[in-house]
Amino acid sequence: MSELSDIVASAAQPAVKTSAVIAASGGLVASFALPASAASASQPSTPTTAATTAPVAVQAPETAGPAATNAFGVIGFKATAQPKPKPAPKPAPAPTVVRDTGVSRSATRPVFTSLKPATGGILGIAAQYKGIMYSYGGTSPSTGFDCSGYTQYVFGRMGISLPRTAEEQRAAATPVSNPQPGDLVFFGSPAFHVGIYAGNGMMWDSPRSGKAVDLRPIWSSNVSYGRP
Repeated sequence: MSELSDIVASAAQPAVKTSAVIAASGGLVASFALPASAASASQPSTPTTAATTAPVAVQAPETAGPAATNAFGVIGFKATAQPKPKPAPKPAPAPTVVRDTGVSRSATRPVFTSLKPATGGILGIAAQYKGIMYSYGGTSPSTGFDCSGYTQYVFGRMGISLPRTAEEQRAAATPVSNPQPGDLVFFGSPAFHVGIYAGNGMMWDSPRSGKAVDLRPIWSSNVSYGRP
């Protein structure tokens, strides 16, 4: 009996080793057959060929990846409130005009020096020197006027330059047959006297010694007219 046990033990060792290797490497269980009985001691036992087990497909565990999300990147911004428009400035109140109803008798009247001679500019200046006495050779209010000195000074105030004597002024003027207020009126030819025509047969002049500048009638018919 001991010999038979040894034979069975020796025959079973390779199968055990093979089964252990298969179980360790693939996690599979292998089966093998042992002899059912020993018929005789002389007949050697034939080990049963281990059954070949079909390989079992082993599915690798799935590794969960990062979950997909529907979120997109958000661009950061900061809303800034628009400043409120400034209110429109209130209109300035209309200035209050205070009218002075009082009349001052000492008020100085303006001198109309910007008017053209034909519209009264020259006549306005000529009237300012009313009362200045005649002075032979005089050419200013401080010294008195002779006739041509008076006309020369008045027209000079308007920026019009005239020669010194009456005849020289007549020669320099443009003759006119239809005189207008502010034109020159000449007496005689050659001229010995000159005045400033004021219209309606009147003139401003400085006539002779003892007389003053004034508005007076044209006292002769032997006259001619000229425009500086």
